[in-house]
Amino acid sequence: QVQLVESGGGLVQPGGSLRLSCAASGFTFGYYAMQWYRQAPGKERELVAHIRSIGGSTNYADSVKGRFTISRDNAKNMVYLQMNSLKPEDTAVYYCHARNSNYWGQGTQVTVSS
Repeated sequence: QVQLVESGGGLVQPGGSLRLSCAASGFTFGYYAMQWYRQAPGKERELVAHIRSIGGSTNYADSVKGRFTISRDNAKNMVYLQMNSLKPEDTAVYYCHARNSNYWGQGTQVTVSS
């Protein structure tokens, strides 16, 4: 069956870094653009980063541009989110999503706090 499994979240101090990973299985990963979303308590889920299936072009929310980098490895069915210069407002549950599908991961918690 389709699975998207996120990992790599945790507690980090402001200014720190984390790398999130998402392992995909059960579907043709290379056909899908992949996205990272996040949802903070009391807020709507928002798109953070997007990477195309072929060519690897990327797009980012203005709030993370220059700090976050999305990448993918189609041979390993993996997508990553490198997060640098983290801020308290980055605190949220981060989700992996295959664009134009109903494939979502279970989420991984990122907490930025001193």
